Amino acid sequence: MNTALKDRLVKRLNRAGGYTILIIVAILMIIPIIWLLISSIKLDADYMAWPIHFLPVSWQWLNYKLVFTMTPFVKVALRTLVLGLSTSIITAITSAMGGYAFARFQDVKGNKQLFQVIIVLLIVPNVVILIPQFIVFAQLKLTNTYWPWILGALVAEPYFIFLYRQFFLGFPRELEEAAEIDGCGPFRIFWQILLPNSKPVIATVLIFAFNGLWGDYIRPSIYLADAKTLLGFKMATAFVDPVGNSLRTVSLAATVIYILPLVLVFFFGQKYILKGLITSGLKG
Repeated sequence: MNTALKDRLVKRLNRAGGYTILIIVAILMIIPIIWLLISSIKLDADYMAWPIHFLPVSWQWLNYKLVFTMTPFVKVALRTLVLGLSTSIITAITSAMGGYAFARFQDVKGNKQLFQVIIVLLIVPNVVILIPQFIVFAQLKLTNTYWPWILGALVAEPYFIFLYRQFFLGFPRELEEAAEIDGCGPFRIFWQILLPNSKPVIATVLIFAFNGLWGDYIRPSIYLADAKTLLGFKMATAFVDPVGNSLRTVSLAATVIYILPLVLVFFFGQKYILKGLITSGLKG
C-alpha cells in the first residue's frame, strides 16, 4: 500500500471517528429533550410508574392548558420579557462603552490594572457575591423592585466588556483616524463608527444577557414577592395540587413552554453568536 493511499485511509478513518463521536454526543443531548416532550403529556401516575413507560398511556394535552389556567402566565411572561429586553439593551450599551475605553485608551494610567480586575471578575461565580449584593439592596430598600437588575445592567458585565474590548482591538484604526481628521471626538467615533459596526458582538451580548434574565431563578426568589416575581421562579414553584403535592407533568409542560423562546432565540441568532465570538478572538 503506497503512502498516498495510506494517508487517504487514515483521513477517512479519522473523519468517520469524528462523525461517530458527534452523532453519539448529539443523541445523548437529544434524548433528555425527547423525554421532556413526551413526559409533558403524561399523567403523574404514568410518569412515576415502574417499569418506565416511554410513551404515555393516555395523552394529557390538558397539562399545557393547566399551565395557563393555574398561573397568570401571560402577565408574568410579558413582565419578564420587558425587563429582559430593557436590561439587555442597557447592558449591551454600557458594556460596549467599557470595552471601548479599555481598547482605545490603553495609555491612560490604570487602564491595564482595571482590565486585570475585569479578568479576575470573570472567574468569580455570581453566587459568591449574591448575599453581599442582597444586603446592599436591602439596606437601600430596593428589594421587591426591579432596580437590582437595572442597576446591574448600568454597571455592565465583565464578560461582555471583555468581548467588546477584544472586538475593538481588531477594528481598523484607519477609519477612526479618518474620522479624527474630520473633527470627530472619541464619543462620536464610538457612536457613529465603532458601535454600528459591532453588530455581531451586540447580538451576542443581547442574546446572552436576555437568556441570563429569562432563566434566572435565584435572584427573583430572594428579591421579589410572588406578585412581582419573574417567569423562571414562577414556573418552578406554581404547580401543586390542593394538598401541596407537586404536579410533575404540568411542571414539565411549563418547562417546554418556558424554554421555547430561548430555543427560538438561539436558533435564529446562532450565526450572530458564532460570528461575535469569532470576531472577538484573543488580541492584545
